[in-house]
Amino acid sequence: MMPVDDTRPDPDELLEKLQKDAEKERRGRLKIFFGGCAGVGKTFAMLAAGSAMRAQGVDVVVGIVETHGRRETEAQLAALEVLPRRLIEYRGRQLGEFDLDGALARKPSLVLVDELAHSNVPGSRHAKRWQDVEELRTAGIDVFTTLNVQHLESLNDVVGQITGIRVRETLPDHVFEQADEVTLVDLPPDELLQRLKEGKVYIPQQAERAGKNFFRKGNLIALRELALRRTADRVDAQMREYRADQAIHHVWEAKDRLLVCIGPDPEGDRLVRVSARLAASLKADLLAVYVETPALQKLSDAQREAILKTLRLAQEMGAETTTLSGTQVARVLLSYARSRNVSKLVIGKSRRSFLSRLTRRSVADDLTVHAEDVDVYVVGRGLGDSAKLPRRATGASMVSLEFETVPPSKSRRYLWAAASSAITTAIAAYLVRHFDLSNVIMLYLLGVVVVSVRYGRGPGILASFLGVAAFDFFFVPPRMSFTVSDTQYLFTFVVMLVVSLVIGNLTSGLRYQARIATYRERRTSALYDLGKELAAALMAPQIVEISTRYLSGVFQSKVAMLLPDSHEHVQPLAAGDAGPDTALAPVAIDTSVAQWVYDHQEKAGLGTNTLPAGQVLYLPLKAPMRTRGVLAIRPDHPDTLMLPEQQRLLDTFSSQIGLALERVHYVEVAQDALLTMESERLRNSLLSAISHDLRTPLTAIIGVASTLKEQILDRKTQLDLIDMVYDDAFRMNSLVTNLLDMAKLQSGEVQLNRQWQSLEEVTGSALRGVHRSLAGHHVEVGLPPDLPLLRFDATLIERVLSNLLDNACKYTPAGTRIHVFAEQQDGEVWVSVRDDGPGLPPGMEAQIFEKFTRGEQESAKAGVGLGLAICRAIVEAHRGRIWARNLPEGGALFTFSLPAGAPPPLLDAESGLSEHEG
Repeated sequence: MMPVDDTRPDPDELLEKLQKDAEKERRGRLKIFFGGCAGVGKTFAMLAAGSAMRAQGVDVVVGIVETHGRRETEAQLAALEVLPRRLIEYRGRQLGEFDLDGALARKPSLVLVDELAHSNVPGSRHAKRWQDVEELRTAGIDVFTTLNVQHLESLNDVVGQITGIRVRETLPDHVFEQADEVTLVDLPPDELLQRLKEGKVYIPQQAERAGKNFFRKGNLIALRELALRRTADRVDAQMREYRADQAIHHVWEAKDRLLVCIGPDPEGDRLVRVSARLAASLKADLLAVYVETPALQKLSDAQREAILKTLRLAQEMGAETTTLSGTQVARVLLSYARSRNVSKLVIGKSRRSFLSRLTRRSVADDLTVHAEDVDVYVVGRGLGDSAKLPRRATGASMVSLEFETVPPSKSRRYLWAAASSAITTAIAAYLVRHFDLSNVIMLYLLGVVVVSVRYGRGPGILASFLGVAAFDFFFVPPRMSFTVSDTQYLFTFVVMLVVSLVIGNLTSGLRYQARIATYRERRTSALYDLGKELAAALMAPQIVEISTRYLSGVFQSKVAMLLPDSHEHVQPLAAGDAGPDTALAPVAIDTSVAQWVYDHQEKAGLGTNTLPAGQVLYLPLKAPMRTRGVLAIRPDHPDTLMLPEQQRLLDTFSSQIGLALERVHYVEVAQDALLTMESERLRNSLLSAISHDLRTPLTAIIGVASTLKEQILDRKTQLDLIDMVYDDAFRMNSLVTNLLDMAKLQSGEVQLNRQWQSLEEVTGSALRGVHRSLAGHHVEVGLPPDLPLLRFDATLIERVLSNLLDNACKYTPAGTRIHVFAEQQDGEVWVSVRDDGPGLPPGMEAQIFEKFTRGEQESAKAGVGLGLAICRAIVEAHRGRIWARNLPEGGALFTFSLPAGAPPPLLDAESGLSEHEG
């Protein structure tokens, strides 16, 4: 058989990489000029790089650059093509922003965009400039940009603590991490302060304020270190990615990184401390790893707690901790070390028996043989350590109570093993009459397998010895005696015992592995079910209800969740807030502890380093952007919750809950932003329309009034001017009436006064109301005489007809025909207004009924686009419909429907009887 090559690349990973590379080729490249703070020369370096690209024949355009009055920067800018800025009106001022549409229309090869974290003026397409850059890259345009370290979201709190100034403009870290290239632009603090004094950073007034606040030397040193570290981390990640892409397995010692392996040895704390000192002396990153093998899964609860405590100690000393699993510790360690580019590996010296040293190599020996590119450090044992390793527990202590039934007691398992041997002997006594002894031996081997599968290794070993003894005593001549007449049977006994022990040991191991696999499958299933339900949750109370239900069942605990209010104070969610079917478990919550956990983003309470004597464990619900709440859990069995597996599962659950809460938060933010944008759009449309349609008639009225006041005119001229004033005042009154009607309809203040009445009377009233507008048109009314009475609000329906007639007059030439008619259709009455005008713009048949929508853009005709919207609101309030369409022969047809209903019988005026009774 050919050996399996474990180093072959995964086909799925190759396919995914090819797809990512293809997508990357289609997108534009992003290069970030990165610095510690303003003034280090990022913009100058970007412009210089852009000029160099232009000299090479690349089409370069400056999208937007802030010079801040720096002469050197302005000189660089003069040699490049600059895209005109887009002017946006904001609070009475014209502000210049990056013209994204202009850049996309120009479509150069490279665009220079300054200040990547900048917030755009409200009214722009995107809220942030980095979103503009993403759209440029999607269009295949390369981008050069600048960024300061304080604008990274993950470092915002750190910068605020250092400088005392919280930067409001930030961008997600993934934008920085996904950049194709990052160039660090750096200056020593003293040189930067000198540039500030010389006015090369800000104008003198701004420079004086900056020097007293942000630009202090200590701040600049700290910001410089943050920028250097962030750039180094990104370069290190790029190097690891390159090694993975190129299948380079040996370690590149570009930077010292130290990995310490933690085991069940009682000296784990000492090993971590030695490694931390070594990492500090080497200026190296420290990683701590615990490799869990099938044998280590059988450790006692005390040993597992010791390992967990050692991992916590490593975290406190600044190490990055993780737990791995595998069958061969050395192979797992080396694989992980090479994947993280670890240059030095630290392990403790193990204490093994003489037999163990003869039969197999230690982990240290395996590492020294195979670790050709990693330095291995073996830490000796302390002089005062004379304690032996604790004995391994035989029970499956890692399996939590919610996933495993209580196994039989130890004595009962051995009794069942003895009983199994007795039953096997009884069956063999019957079968020996028909089969040879060599076949009967198989029956005992089968019994050993059954006992090992059911009760474990110890009972299986007992069954092996009892089987050999029973076979010798009952079936080997002379029977009923342990004396053996034929010495060949001694070899049979030895082989039978060895085979029984091997089978029992293997079967027991497989049994335990099956139990572990079952546990992990259930844990994965629980995570999947929780994730699926959380993905469907749309509100925070739903997330709390789902999480509480899952956590209380999986961990056999009482659970509560605390979410922050608008003042960043965490409060427990009341049961009623999470829905009627939710009953939060009664947990005695200390809100002060929960607030500390929320503020510091660290665990507290049961089993932690903060208030470890408490009965409740408080966990921060961390999400990528920030902490979203606190989880309080009080387990019924605290020892079970403290197991490493349960801790990892609980951490995973809390991460999923935090992600779900953050998703819901940003959904709400997006909805609020959409509502704000829509409100802003409506407000701008309203102000624009009112300013135009009120200013025109007001100007005319003022002009006519001034003429009447200052000049002596003849009677006819005076009457003509008065008619003009009346027309303009009537137009203003119609506009204000439309606005008031729409406001009332949207607020729900209008109460319908429905009465049974004739449509003909309302049509006549509407025609009289707009007779001045209809003066130049020929109006035809076609209402059938058998039209039934309808139940509607006469004032509002008259308003609908008036708006439809006024709309027809406004958009049709003088002298054309306007036809008003009605007909019955399937329990409804359809009322239509038809004109012979140019008709509706194509595709506007439904949109024409939206607020502030007009059939002609930038039309000189009076109106704000509310008449048809009011018609729709009134008709829908009467449970009717309204629609419009263009006619094949020309013109437009507006139709609305009203329910026909059954009118009450009419009364005779003289007899007081109805027509049917008379």
